[in-house]
Amino acid sequence: MEGDRMARESLRHPSAEQISLDRVLGALSDPIRRDILTQIARSGPQFCGDLDYDVAKSTMSYHFKVLRESGLMHTEALGKRRRITRRDAVIERRFPGLLDAVGLPAGEGQWED
Repeated sequence: MEGDRMARESLRHPSAEQISLDRVLGALSDPIRRDILTQIARSGPQFCGDLDYDVAKSTMSYHFKVLRESGLMHTEALGKRRRITRRDAVIERRFPGLLDAVGLPAGEGQWED
């Protein structure tokens, strides 16, 4: 139980005010990261290990970190697994129409900020 609490505390999620357009656009510049967001919208919340791309596990961890630290994605520690959801509501409030403009309309897998 202590390990789970520590894992949750170590996951940094920016507040709405901390989300910058530069970081969001940087995160969206990679096709794998855009596809991760598409998969969440299409199928609902995902577990990190369930997404299969032809890259190293460390590369996937990096993509998840970039998405989380940019403010586009929320990561929730559930035991040893990490469940990911999109933070569309906060992105829409900060940058209205951005996700639609880049082909990432809202769908399933929403985290309520």
